Amino acid sequence: MRDHETHEDDAGHHGFPGRDRPEVRNWGRGTETPEERADRRWGDLLQELRVAQTGVQILFGFLLTVVFQQRFTELSDTDRHIYTVTVVLGAATVGTLVGPVSLHRFLTGRRLKPETVLLASRLTILGLFLLLCTMTSSLLLILRLAVQDSWAAGLVGAMAFWFAVCWFGVPLWASHRGNPAEDD
Repeated sequence: MRDHETHEDDAGHHGFPGRDRPEVRNWGRGTETPEERADRRWGDLLQELRVAQTGVQILFGFLLTVVFQQRFTELSDTDRHIYTVTVVLGAATVGTLVGPVSLHRFLTGRRLKPETVLLASRLTILGLFLLLCTMTSSLLLILRLAVQDSWAAGLVGAMAFWFAVCWFGVPLWASHRGNPAEDD
């Protein structure tokens, strides 16, 4: 039996020895209370956000330095517009992926952990979508400058499709194949 699973003690109560927990439900990962489930899901979400936030912040930092490069003045109007859109998308992505931190800070202590986790999860999904847009826009700008060929747009489209498959398609496919009665 794993640590997070509970068992029936000598007194016949479900839970940890000597502890009666009538509010316990089976959520598909052993038996845990809604509060325990929210805590676990929050921890999982934090790990996911650490990965996404680091990459986004590095990308955004590099985007901010582009305008200070000498070659920036040589960009066409179209490339400057793509750059502007890319920076705005990057800023929106950072804001959205850092949003769960603020949400948690404002709601801590108000006994709203399940709601906090749900809202933070939705912000994270929105942040991943914005990251897809930021990456696509960044690739478009870079490949337009690097190859100056019409096939660059096709390559960018293929990469956008790849990101969408990896970040949204596979998870959605897997969630539909999973057991709908069980929740993480």
